[in-house]
Amino acid sequence: MQRKIIIALIALAVIGVAATALRYMRPVPGRSVTFKTTQITRGDLIVTVSATGTVEPEEVIDVGAQVAGRIISFGKDAEGNIVDYGSLVEKETVLAKIDDLLYAADAAKARGEVESANAGVQRAKAELREAEAGLYQAEQDWNRARKVGTPEALSRSSYDAYKSAYETAKANVAVKKAAIQAAEADLIQAKASLQRAQWNLGYCTIKSPVKGIVIDRRVNIGQTVVASLDAPSLFLLAKDLGRMQVWVAVNEADIGKIKVGQHVTFTVDALPGENFEGEVGKIRLNASMSQNVVTYTVEVVTDNSDGRLLPYLTANIHFEVAKQSDVLQVPNTALSWRPAHEQIDPEYRVTLREQGQQKTDIVDSSGQGVLWTRQGKYLRPLKVRTGITDGMKTEVEGEELVEGLEVVAGEQTRAQKKQKRQEETSTPFMQELPSGPGGGPRR
Repeated sequence: MQRKIIIALIALAVIGVAATALRYMRPVPGRSVTFKTTQITRGDLIVTVSATGTVEPEEVIDVGAQVAGRIISFGKDAEGNIVDYGSLVEKETVLAKIDDLLYAADAAKARGEVESANAGVQRAKAELREAEAGLYQAEQDWNRARKVGTPEALSRSSYDAYKSAYETAKANVAVKKAAIQAAEADLIQAKASLQRAQWNLGYCTIKSPVKGIVIDRRVNIGQTVVASLDAPSLFLLAKDLGRMQVWVAVNEADIGKIKVGQHVTFTVDALPGENFEGEVGKIRLNASMSQNVVTYTVEVVTDNSDGRLLPYLTANIHFEVAKQSDVLQVPNTALSWRPAHEQIDPEYRVTLREQGQQKTDIVDSSGQGVLWTRQGKYLRPLKVRTGITDGMKTEVEGEELVEGLEVVAGEQTRAQKKQKRQEETSTPFMQELPSGPGGGPRR
């Protein structure tokens, strides 16, 4: 009898243990899932601020015209070809010529006025010498009259006549000296007019102020340019395309992360697959506003000695805000995913419930996060400290973390797997055959 009782008690204990195990191990209705795992990797992690900009020459010169007239010809570039888009030019290279007939006539007239003024100066000097000779004669007569005196030898009227002639001769000399000054002033004015006319004549030949390349030619032969308060633009020259700038519009929310000297990488659509590097050269303070969005222009300086970058290409910029080298990192999906309560190892369920971690975010305010790894049929939590993130991956640290460790990044139900498999095997070009009698394909 006792033996039967012992056997019954053992059977009840086995049934209880089995029931408990089944309660923890049975699948949740509708949750027949497969875990999607990922590995903890080691490498460099870079945090960037992305923006869009335009490639610009580092120094651009707008060559205009200071005189009005008709374009009659273009010059030749360093290779002997007519100046055009992309021409390489040296300093003082003739870019274009404006019809100079009117300005040549003005210069000839001014030269004539200079000659006339010069002759006036010579005439005034000759008249001064004549006046000085008359003064000398008058002075001698006046000196003799004073020696002889009145009224013994000269009458009073003769005495006064000598004195008046002397004073008149002195005044005449002063007048001739003033005439010389006026003639010399006229000569200076005439020379200035000649110089102005010669300058205007010289401005009819448009020359390159620097060595560079023609980015834009804005006139054609026969076109008339009119110089007014704003000089008309004829050519746009880039001084040096060996160094380029990228003008980037940075949102006010990100401008605080940008510093002068900061490392920058960028790409251009014209050269897919190529990465270019540069650094922040200047942050302009004159912000602009468009549709209530404030942006600042940041100048990025880059080397273009190979000439691959062309002016005005659109660039996709990445400012390097933070960088960590050779660190453990994990996809953000692994940090944000959380298992169901029954999927957690029973050993950790109470602990997690007490710590309030049944529903946790990717990272709490202290920089702590949780990853999940397999432990038999269940999942075990791994506490981690998080660092920088680039939006896709996050730097992680922890006592149990090693490179290559598999952690759970999500789950996939059987229905989702079946649907994905159907999507992978199906093709939009497959046509469904009409069914025949008995459900088979019609032949």
